[in-house]
Amino acid sequence: MGLDEAPHQGAQIEVRRSNRRRRTVSAYRDGDKTVVLIPAQMTRAEEKQWVDKMVARLAGQERKRRPDDEELSRRARDLSVRYFDGRAVPSSVRWVANQQTRWGSCTPVDGTIRISDRVRGMPEYVLDYVLLHELAHLLVPSHGPRFWELVSVYPKTERARGFLEGFASAGGGAAGDDAD
Repeated sequence: MGLDEAPHQGAQIEVRRSNRRRRTVSAYRDGDKTVVLIPAQMTRAEEKQWVDKMVARLAGQERKRRPDDEELSRRARDLSVRYFDGRAVPSSVRWVANQQTRWGSCTPVDGTIRISDRVRGMPEYVLDYVLLHELAHLLVPSHGPRFWELVSVYPKTERARGFLEGFASAGGGAAGDDAD
């Protein structure tokens, strides 16, 4: 087992060789460190190729799970078109780090939507639900029956709400999803 400092944006990479591993290579993040698991018989050249490949793969997966503000805005527009016939048009959609008791918030008067950084990395259907919840506030500011009727058009509403409730119960913060 060796801890290698790789030229991957200053990231720490730990390569773990295993005699039991024959063909498969896998990798995961452990805090700021990337751990790459490889067969013991692999050459140093093969190791380098696989480390490069696995670090790139992990980065791609993380980008997909953690969209930036521009991707978040595009996703909100797409959801509005798909579920609300494009009627919910936010002026801005962005990630914020200062929401510890809410998954998202919306200011209908100026059309701004803010999504808590804590939602980053959650399953896509959960992010979509949080975005739709906030988009619905552009059409109906309160949490009345008309609001919940709009939100319920999303087929994974109950599943996403269950995920968020479970996350909060497990110590992930935030009250119920109606606290925005």
